[in-house]
Order: sequence, then structure tokens, then C-alpha cells
Amino acid sequence: MRPRAERGAGWLTGAVLIALAVLAPLAALAWWALQADLEHWRHLAQNVLPSALTNTALLLLGVGVLVTLLGTGSAWLVTAYDFPSRHMLTWALLLPLAVPTYIIAFAYLDLLHPIGPIQGAIRAMLGYDSPRQFRLPDLRSIYGAIFVLGFVLYPYVYLSTRVMFMTQAASLLEAARTLGAGRAEVFLRVALPLARPAIVVGVSLALLETLNDIGASEFLGVQTLTVSIYSTWVTRSDLAGAAQIALSMLALVVALILLERHGRKRQRYANTQRMRPMQARRLHGAGALLAIALGWMPVLLGFVAPALYLVAETWKRLHLVGGVSHQLLAGLGNTLVLAGSATVVTVLCGLVVAWAGRTLRESSRFNPGRACLRIASLGYALPGTVLAIGLLTPFTLIDHALADALNLDGLLLMGSMGALVVAYTLRFLAMPAGGIEAGLSRIPPSLEQASRLLGENAAGTLRRVHLPLLRPAIAASALLVFVDAMKELPATLLLRPMNFDTLATWLYAEAARGTYEEGAVAALAIVLAGLLPVILLARTNLKIGH
Repeated sequence: MRPRAERGAGWLTGAVLIALAVLAPLAALAWWALQADLEHWRHLAQNVLPSALTNTALLLLGVGVLVTLLGTGSAWLVTAYDFPSRHMLTWALLLPLAVPTYIIAFAYLDLLHPIGPIQGAIRAMLGYDSPRQFRLPDLRSIYGAIFVLGFVLYPYVYLSTRVMFMTQAASLLEAARTLGAGRAEVFLRVALPLARPAIVVGVSLALLETLNDIGASEFLGVQTLTVSIYSTWVTRSDLAGAAQIALSMLALVVALILLERHGRKRQRYANTQRMRPMQARRLHGAGALLAIALGWMPVLLGFVAPALYLVAETWKRLHLVGGVSHQLLAGLGNTLVLAGSATVVTVLCGLVVAWAGRTLRESSRFNPGRACLRIASLGYALPGTVLAIGLLTPFTLIDHALADALNLDGLLLMGSMGALVVAYTLRFLAMPAGGIEAGLSRIPPSLEQASRLLGENAAGTLRRVHLPLLRPAIAASALLVFVDAMKELPATLLLRPMNFDTLATWLYAEAARGTYEEGAVAALAIVLAGLLPVILLARTNLKIGH
């Protein structure tokens, strides 16, 4: 039999090419940023970055505090206490994940409008007739953005923290109670420190999603780094300036990742005994009512109210007009084709890099396949606007090379659906790569060894042994990629072809024009698609709880 390194050379070549494709946008960003002269950098530092950085920092701080409070508090509530509707609440708290941030902003802008239904009802209760007599603070502010993003993104903290709370040994909490600690002290001094790594991971994911947001921030009038990149390139046609802002944003992303790793590097947890999970305390009377109110508040504000609004506006549109426009149906078709194509390519690339790491795992102390897997996963940490700016130069070089080779005029990749498929693949590659790697780690090496002893090569072993066993991991990864591709807005806005709309860009355009009824149809379709992975997450979460 050939040496393992030789047998895996083809898979390694594919993994290296995929890793280089992920690194290419970063190299292009640095190259474009260095093309600008010193005066350009000075203008950016004086007029653009201060306000954008300040708004972004305030937004990250506010969202970080809010998702920590909501996610950790909800996780402890449904783990440590038993009350009516608790079982339903454990999975309902995940529902805001189904709604993109820009859709929540879109819904609340109309719901909380001075002449909207909520403020109108409040004025009617108070006996006022005009918004001049009473109106709530304007949602178009940094505080409104913190509210919207916080109530959508808290499930990242809730999901990871609840698993940590459920796996904590009851003996530790009981020992603290025996030593005289009250329930609040047990939570603050025992349960919370043990859950800190999970909280940090959840908050980091929420902050990365905050950085990637463009629709909610722009709808709410908050000039963040992401919005500045978009306006600098599209409005002022300043690619070098957009690249400079993108690099500043990338530095912020790296800082968040390093902060998350620093928060966990000294955390060590070991348990050699069989753990007994803690028992939830049964609440009655006023305590149960308070738990129900506190537990369901994030669900009502983060999912139920916006979803009901979208259903009502969609019904209004379908009832009054008698259907949806042809342009919206075309956008739905574009979304499905684009998301489906990106899903197939992304899952195949994830399979290549994950299998390369598996094939070469014993080849040497340094595993090049595993290194390629880690590099390929970097794309998920790149905001869509940063990735889109960085892909301009590679796409242009490829187009010129294809034009020279085929004797064609014009651009083939840039401004096409193929460019969006590539961008989506690099952005979401971490999902199938990580999922398939985890699936491969659960397959005993003895199965692969038996296949190889029977004369099967690496590709045949993958096809006949591993792929059937990997079917659940591949299906789950494909579903997550498909739904995230349907929701992706920043990269789509920057790289889409002319007169090409997806549901996300259609909603963005309708919200900008203030035609909420038409946009609600697209928003509801995206929300319904987003419910699929949330249902899977809820089922997994419930199985862990049992």
C-alpha cells in the first residue's frame, strides 16, 4: 500500500486551494489599503473612523451586556426552576434565531412609529389624540439598535450557557448550600463562574453577528463600520477607503476572537465521577407568575411581536392586492437557486478539507490538512462587507485570465451569480467543515482500516463507508448553510449583478422606500425558512435536557 501522505496528496491539494481562496480576500484588502496615500489615511482617521468606531464600540458594548443578561438569566431560569410552561419555554427561547436582525428592525420601525399601532394604543389609553402630546423615544438611535440586536442575538448565549448549567454537578451546588450560601450566592459564586467559558463563547458569536449587521444599523440610523464600508464604496466609489475601513473592522474582529480565547485559556475543568444534574426547584403563586413573565418576555419581544406583524402585513398585502408582485416572485426564485447552489458547493468544499485532515492525521507531527481546515473556517469570522471588498481583486484577476484564455470581452465572474456563490461558500464554509469534522471524529478508525485492508482506496472508503455514516452531519450542515445563505444581506448587496434581487435585498429596498406591506412578504418567507434550523436546535437541546 502507498504511504499515507501520498494517498492523501489529492485531497490535500484541494484543501490547500480552498484555504488559499479564503486567504485571498485578506491579501487583497491589505493591497488595496496600501494603495492610498497618507492624505487619504488622514482624512479617514479624522472624518470617518472616529464616529464609526465610537458607534460600533457603543453598539458592541450595549449588545454584549444585553445578550449576557438575557441569555444567562433565561438559561438559569429554565434550568434551576420549574414553573408552568417551562418545557415549552426551553425551546421557544431559541425562536429569535430564526429572524435576521434587519427584519426585526424593519418590523419595529413600523410597530413603534409615532403613528403606528403601539404608540397609537398607548395614546388612546392615556386620552391623547396627537403624537405631539405623547410619543415614545425614537427607535432610530444607538439605543434602539442595542434593543433590536440584543433581543435577536441573546439565544447564542442562552444555548451555550444552558448546556453548561445542565451539565454542572448538583453536588457542587448542594455543598455551597450546606456551607450557608443563599440561592443568589450559589448562582453568583458557583454556577456562574463555572459557566463563564460558555457565556464568553456565546457573547463572542453575538458580537460577531453584530459586526456583520448592515440592514438593522442602517435602518436605525447608526453609522457603524459596516455601514461606513458600504457607503464609502457604493456612494463615493472609494474602494481604497472602503478597504481601509474593512481592515479596521477586521482588526476589531481579531480582537474579539483573542479576547474570547484569553477568557478561556486558564479555565480548566475536570470531573472523574458520574455527575448528578441539579433538580429544578418548583415555583408556585407569585414566584411562578414572575418566572413566566420574565421567561417569556425575550420571546415576545424578539420573535412573537415581529412575527405577528409580518403575518398581518402579509395578509393585508395579499388581501388588498390579490397576490405578490412578479418581481418578488423572481426574487424568491433567485434566492432559492442561489442558496441551493451555494449549499452544494459549500458542503463539497467542507467535505474536502475535513477529509484531508482525516486522511493525513498521522502523516507527521504537523498536519497540513488540519491547518487547511482551520484556515478554511476563518471565513465565518469575516463580516460579509469585509469579505465582499476583499473578493473584488481576485474576481477581477480571474475574469481577465478567463477573457485572455477564451478570447472574450467583458467580465464573466464579477457581477454574476457565480461571484455570490463563491462569497457565500467562503463565508459559510466553517459550518460544513466543522460539522463533518465532528462527524468523522465519531467514526472508529477501525472501519477505515478494515476498508483499506480489503483493497479500497481513500475515495472509495469515503464513498462506501464514511458518507453513509456522515449523512446526518452533512444534512444538518447543508440546512444551516442554505438558511444562512437565504438571509445573507451585506455580501449580496455589494456583489449582486445588476437588476438581481434576493428576498433579503428586496426587503432592504422596500424598507428604504417605506413600502412595508410588500417587504413584509419577503421578510415572512425568510423567517419561515429560518425556523427549520431552530427547530433542529430545539430538538437537540431538549434531548440534552433529558
